[in-house]
Amino acid sequence: MHDYGILSILPPILAIILALKTKQVYVSLIFGTWLGWVIINGWNVATGTFATIDALVNVFKSPGNTRTIMFSALVGALLLFIQYSGGVDGFMISISRFIKRVESKQNIKSRKFVQLLAMATGVLLFVETSISALTVGTLYRPLFDKLKIPREKLAYIADSTSAPSSILIPFNAWGAFIMGLLLTQGIKNPMMVLGNAMIYDFYPILTILLVFFIIVSKKDFGAMAKAEKRTRDTGKLLNDNAHPLVSDTITSLESKPDIKLRAYNMYIPILTMVMMMPVYLFYTGYGAVENTTGWVDYVIQAIGSGSGSSAVLYSVITSILVAMFLYRSQKIMKTKEMIELTLKGISEMMPLALLMLLAFSISDVSNKLGTGVYVAAQTKAWLSPQLLPFILFVISAFIAFSTGTSWGTFAIMMAISIPMAHAQGANLYLVVAATIGGGVFGDHCSPISDTTIISSMASASDHIDHVRTQLPYALFIGGITAVLYLILGYIMH
Repeated sequence: MHDYGILSILPPILAIILALKTKQVYVSLIFGTWLGWVIINGWNVATGTFATIDALVNVFKSPGNTRTIMFSALVGALLLFIQYSGGVDGFMISISRFIKRVESKQNIKSRKFVQLLAMATGVLLFVETSISALTVGTLYRPLFDKLKIPREKLAYIADSTSAPSSILIPFNAWGAFIMGLLLTQGIKNPMMVLGNAMIYDFYPILTILLVFFIIVSKKDFGAMAKAEKRTRDTGKLLNDNAHPLVSDTITSLESKPDIKLRAYNMYIPILTMVMMMPVYLFYTGYGAVENTTGWVDYVIQAIGSGSGSSAVLYSVITSILVAMFLYRSQKIMKTKEMIELTLKGISEMMPLALLMLLAFSISDVSNKLGTGVYVAAQTKAWLSPQLLPFILFVISAFIAFSTGTSWGTFAIMMAISIPMAHAQGANLYLVVAATIGGGVFGDHCSPISDTTIISSMASASDHIDHVRTQLPYALFIGGITAVLYLILGYIMH
């Protein structure tokens, strides 16, 4: 491979600078990819431009990339299905009835219980971050208002259980996207690597634990403590000068008119997708199993050897087919309606598919330039393998905070962090976890993050107040996480 030297770092640097300056991740990734191909083609702008176009097309030469993009698009269809079928509304009604039954028991503290229920709902709806934040905000806002819990607290719970749960239970577009990035870096078994990395993904784990602790102990601190005191003393759910983002402005598909709202229309398709994941992992991996000691070992090895991108694609297709049969049998939708809804759902996920396409492209050109290998070689003298997880966590957090997107951060940083881990002999699982955790941390703190904005909107909270009250909690957990990576970097090397 040709040694491009310092030129190899220019494409990701350009992508980072443009992302920080313009907040436009798509444009930044396109120009970063374009610069890479211009460099490869000897600074010939015309040839480099045509090579960039060809590279975008060639993304689909990888079956793993194509399956990942298809999965993400089809998730859009599934989400529209469960909304239009009345599944989401039925879920909300069943939760409300459950709360009323619990409230009738005098030994249950309603205020604490409702917050824990909101947290559990956010974690369970790991299939998609926006659906999680929207559901928690819109469902529990009337209950929180009734119990005099500040809107900022609801926004915090909605925000802090959406992305963290999606990254920790990666049977969704998040998991598929990261596995696709790992695949482009030559990781032969991305599902196994991601699974092992989750053990060290401290930021989302500790974030969810902190939400639980804050609810149970009532030990709020920082701006959130002031918000709780305000509501407790005056009954005001918002600050006097607050400008709440009302959830009605969010465009979401309503249930089909004149149908019975049933929660299982949401449960069954989602559970199908989640439960079929290990089945399809086994199906795609059993042929690679060798030298087993028993059937348990055989199953574990088969699942570990399975194709993650194939499994998620097969799972979502199965889920959609189950949903179609379920809704058709109830006469909720006709075949024509289901096909139209599927196409609509796919079209609404095109921005996500485009982001994946561009992410895979810049990752590929960075590999061809040897960006990660060059950075690793240059930093080897002063950046020890022990410090690598800590440094990657901080850099990923800064990029995600500045751009408001963890996915764009993953696309830029995975192409650098994995080659550095290989070159320096650092623990791969720890490096992957640090890169992922830093992206989620920065995105969680960012006022321009889509999930932060949606959490404010769904909760009808003032957006700046939400960011201000959540930031101390995020920084607290982020600081602990950084120290853990620093310590484990030395212990595990």
